[in-house]
Amino acid sequence: MVNIPNPLDIRLSGGKIGILVIHGFTGTPESIAPWAEGFHDAGLSVIAPVLPGHGTKWEDLNATTWNDWYKTVEDTFLELKKNCERVFVAGFSVGGALALRLAQIRGSEIEGLLLCNAAIFDDRKFLRALPLIKNFIPSTKTGPMDVKKSISKRMSYDRMPLRALDSLRHLWRNVEENLYLIDLPLMVSYSIDDHVIHPINSETIIDNVYSTDIREVIFEESFHNVAWDNDSDLLIEESIRFIHDVLSGEIQSGEQYDERDLIDAEFESIVSGLNLDQSTQTTYLDSIEESTHFSAPRPRNLVISQASRFSLAAIVASGLYILLEGFNGGDPLNLGGWPAILLFCGGVASFIWRTTKKHRDDEDDGAVL
Repeated sequence: MVNIPNPLDIRLSGGKIGILVIHGFTGTPESIAPWAEGFHDAGLSVIAPVLPGHGTKWEDLNATTWNDWYKTVEDTFLELKKNCERVFVAGFSVGGALALRLAQIRGSEIEGLLLCNAAIFDDRKFLRALPLIKNFIPSTKTGPMDVKKSISKRMSYDRMPLRALDSLRHLWRNVEENLYLIDLPLMVSYSIDDHVIHPINSETIIDNVYSTDIREVIFEESFHNVAWDNDSDLLIEESIRFIHDVLSGEIQSGEQYDERDLIDAEFESIVSGLNLDQSTQTTYLDSIEESTHFSAPRPRNLVISQASRFSLAAIVASGLYILLEGFNGGDPLNLGGWPAILLFCGGVASFIWRTTKKHRDDEDDGAVL
């Protein structure tokens, strides 16, 4: 088990301006401590909570879901609201996704949003297999902390809990689909050379939110965890400047629409979709009458032969063996990866050949002219 330093909340009392700082997946508040302390040095009240399942052992994280993490974020935000007049929210990596989700739900209560290398999706193909893989492989190894400068301590788990990672994908989907709900003042900061989260995550956020004031900050001398890297001072300096500009009124929220505007916009949308061409005599009632006589075709049930079942079994068995070897570096039968790969390819080829052969045979049914 990894000895994670200071796996506790960061709570720093300050003035009547508060900020909630959210750490990333598998990490702890220690991973964003310099950022949090920079806010406090500027006079803000700071809380950076430990998300459920973090700071102990990776098995605990596997027993949680993104809803558990979000609840802690929201509860902490409400705590700050009770004691502060105005509250900002900052998020690092997956903490950025949680910050965005909070803004989508409680945006009217938040003064501004600060994101650092925020993660809202991951296109790696193996993640699509997580719903299956997580039932057989609970975790995988992770690499060292992604910082450009030399650092000795580790502030996250050394294994990636796959059940929790699969739940994270649901958070990402919710956040990305609802980016249009965000019209807060926004600072989006990201590293060009990030080996954990691709910068396209930040570009997607910028392109899809409705914020009228977006401040973009780019780090050229840091990897993923900027708070502990070469651009830490730049991150803190730009964050404090952003907060000051919001408080002074230089940066404002997006344009607010009243109910009348929304009704007019909806009416125009409906009218623009109407077809005013009177050249055809077909009416709406005609289309309903015709649709009542439609009978959906009944396709024949798919019948899989015994040989095709053996092909499918070979595909599944060899696929699981390849995944086991790839994720855990294990080879329980000491065969190496190639036999399993050949069996997998052979199974796929056999199944496709037999399926297409069956289809060709079916097409021969009927009259011959």
